[in-house]
Amino acid sequence: MVAMLAGIVAGTAQADGLPVVGVDVGAEGTANIGSEHRFVALPVGKNTLVARIERGSGKVRATRIHRGHLTIPAVAYDGSAAGVSADGLRLVLIVPRPTFPRATTTFAILDTSELKIQSLVTLKGDFSFDAMSPDARWLYLIQYTSPDDPLQYRVRALNSLTGRLDPRPIVDPREPGEAMNGNPLTRAMSPDGRWAYTFYEGTEHPFVHALDTVAGSARCIDLDWLHGRQDLWAMRFSISEDGLLSLRSGDKTVAVVDTRTFAATTGVEADDDGRSPWVFVVGIGLLLAAAAVLYVVGSRRRAASTSFGGATSA
Repeated sequence: MVAMLAGIVAGTAQADGLPVVGVDVGAEGTANIGSEHRFVALPVGKNTLVARIERGSGKVRATRIHRGHLTIPAVAYDGSAAGVSADGLRLVLIVPRPTFPRATTTFAILDTSELKIQSLVTLKGDFSFDAMSPDARWLYLIQYTSPDDPLQYRVRALNSLTGRLDPRPIVDPREPGEAMNGNPLTRAMSPDGRWAYTFYEGTEHPFVHALDTVAGSARCIDLDWLHGRQDLWAMRFSISEDGLLSLRSGDKTVAVVDTRTFAATTGVEADDDGRSPWVFVVGIGLLLAAAAVLYVVGSRRRAASTSFGGATSA
């Protein structure tokens, strides 16, 4: 089984979810930050082989075959994958799209222990998977609202327990009338699995969509200064433990978002030794200021010394 699975993973790992057919998450499948296992869904004839694999050793810990085709959802065009709940108990797969648009969309919710399907949810219309709450109660989906334009869509919340969509779309409460449009280019999750951060090319300007999967709310963070750049599709996220979300192009940081305040600033390009130029500017400024203080203090002492000596000699 291990040898067969390795061969299948190398050649046919697939993913689905975005409106473009054939976006591939690669052989890594999907996993949570720091989790011990990753999950893959592989076509085997007319069926799907789902496997749980130990990340450190590569050992296959569980497998199950399901009828029909199911795939791991891709959530950005760089192949970013999703589908595992933060508590590690649920895996969401999607029936791959044959074309755009499609009349119905089906999601399968599996337990991650035995990889059994717990429930199937079929919705009328064309949807893709976006994220889920840490306990998998809420699934967040992208609903494509135009049969001709995949850039027209809404973010919807699906109650996985009832299989019903919340009638209200997820919007930024500060800009309820502004449509969120654009291509999702890359994705990062907060370490606790609550926040999903997606970088969008945007039809007007690039932005970060911050989705709170617990509260069911969102913030759109505009990155106007990136408008017109030719390397948007090559940019990737990194997130630090202190809540800073960095967007990088190669080895250069082009934007930084404070995930506590949602304030965004332009990035600081790193120097060859890894330190930023502003550090040297501040350092030089402090040295100059210190030198100026020492010069003034020294001048006053010399003046006082000369005056006292003159009075004595007279």
